[in-house]
Amino acid sequence: MHKVTGTLFKAHILKNIFGINEQQFKISRTSSQLSSEKANSYNYVIVGAGSAGCVLANRLTEDPLSTVLLLEAGPKDTLLGSKRLMWKIHMPAALTYNLCDEKYNWYYHTTSQKHMDNRIMYWPRGRVWGGSSSLNAMVYIRGHAEDYNRWSREGAIGWDYEHCLPYFKKAQTHELGPDQYRGGNGPLYVSRGKTNHPLHHAFLEATRQAGYPFTDDMNGYQQEGFGWMDMTVRQGQRWSTASAYLRPAISRPNLSVAEKTLVTKILFQGTKSIGVEYVKNGQRKKAFASKEVILSGGAINSPQLLMLSGIGNADDLKKLGIPVVCHLPGVGQNLQDHLEVYVQQKCTKPITLYNAQKPVNMVRIGLEWLWKFTGEGATAHLESGGFIRSEPGVPHPDIQFHFLPSQVIDHGRVASTMEAYQVHVGPMRSTSVGWLKLKSTDPNDHPIIEPNYMSTERDIWEFRQCVKLTREIFAQKAFEKFRGPEVQPGNHVQSDKEIDAFIRQKADSAYHPSCTCKMGQLSDSTAVVDPQTKVIGVENLRVVDASIMPSVVSGNLNAPTIMIAEKAADIIKGLPSLQEKNVPVYKPKTLETQR
Repeated sequence: MHKVTGTLFKAHILKNIFGINEQQFKISRTSSQLSSEKANSYNYVIVGAGSAGCVLANRLTEDPLSTVLLLEAGPKDTLLGSKRLMWKIHMPAALTYNLCDEKYNWYYHTTSQKHMDNRIMYWPRGRVWGGSSSLNAMVYIRGHAEDYNRWSREGAIGWDYEHCLPYFKKAQTHELGPDQYRGGNGPLYVSRGKTNHPLHHAFLEATRQAGYPFTDDMNGYQQEGFGWMDMTVRQGQRWSTASAYLRPAISRPNLSVAEKTLVTKILFQGTKSIGVEYVKNGQRKKAFASKEVILSGGAINSPQLLMLSGIGNADDLKKLGIPVVCHLPGVGQNLQDHLEVYVQQKCTKPITLYNAQKPVNMVRIGLEWLWKFTGEGATAHLESGGFIRSEPGVPHPDIQFHFLPSQVIDHGRVASTMEAYQVHVGPMRSTSVGWLKLKSTDPNDHPIIEPNYMSTERDIWEFRQCVKLTREIFAQKAFEKFRGPEVQPGNHVQSDKEIDAFIRQKADSAYHPSCTCKMGQLSDSTAVVDPQTKVIGVENLRVVDASIMPSVVSGNLNAPTIMIAEKAADIIKGLPSLQEKNVPVYKPKTLETQR
């Protein structure tokens, strides 16, 4: 009996000792996990160092107590700290190089478009510091005041023109100085073209002869009309958000930036976002956010990451075996983009950019830019353009023009073949709406992109107008001394049926995908974020980029995306929104006429 009792007693003591050790081991293991999590924990984790992400990284780290981790899938936009060594990004005239290079570009493609002769369309998107602001044509266009008032009506309360204009101004330093519409001390430098090219002058004179007004600032009082374009170029260099916002903030001790880092998943505790999982150098890692995870991956990556993480249409997620965190059917829906077509005219004088594209001249232009950041390399050459209404009754412009004293073929992937000039022209508020969905659960797989282009009669009619109204401008007296035969569509294309066929064959994306995580009210079953940019149905998760636009704006998207991030930064900081009341905006005297 004693032996048995003694043995049980020993066993009990041993168990206790080992139990304590086991517990201590568990505690020490948990605390080492916690300390490594703490080492990899920040107040904010921002996914994507693009047009919005760089702005947020700068503005949120203005508070020295806020720690931020910025994760970018692509590389830096400099080499050995030098912009000159990365001239393909920073020389404005070299923009087509990266537009067609997978190194700095997600290189997306759509499904075959049934209303566009079953063509698969090419969609470049930035995958580099600065995102698409490091790839784009540097055109600075805000859209029309009524676009933002429409957002407010569509449920994005607090995003009307009087609440958005101050953030456009806050972001901007315009070389012509501040006024009621322009900013004078923001990080984003905006300039006007310097080439004074005779074809730009001919184009603006021709538009006047055709009966359209001249506007001295299409981002100011009057969008309608034609004039000189604003560009995100500073002292001859591309002024991306990496240059404007990220580089000035990078030395702050509370900002950490990682490049070549693919975020694969948002981490949740229940419905509360606590961090992200990412892959760097082939290793899977985690980063934790004590306050918020903010997605700024753009109109394709943000909805893709939400769906990979279990936020989206529950039926679609279940089919792929993704555990549902929140059924949010609007994720990836409401996809909107701008299409454009090039109308090209042969030039009778050797003054276009055709000669500049010959190898010996390219070397000369490149050397001048590398030496002084001046010359023909210091502009993207899209220096004039404008906005008009397609027909009487349209309240504000719905067609946009960019004029170029050169010929572009297949996104610039094919060299120009002749002395020619062109306009890029397209409708601004197309009625065709598309979607994107996951192809698989692999984050490296591009999603299925279905823009559903030209699926409405209205869109077909508007494009016909684009071609007819452009031809009318090119037929004006101002072009007489330069005008050769029409290269595209060509004189054989005259009837509506022929113009429609030309559009189906030649129209292409203007690279403005948006609206796939649209902002709206909680009562809207298609909304993904609320007007505070918070993802509906979960905690501590926001989306801040072009995907949250309720509808696409009437113009290029870079300036509005930067504005969205500036405004969102104030929301995140808990600051009251800036507001400017009763700022006048031009309205046509009558809607009875088209011009």
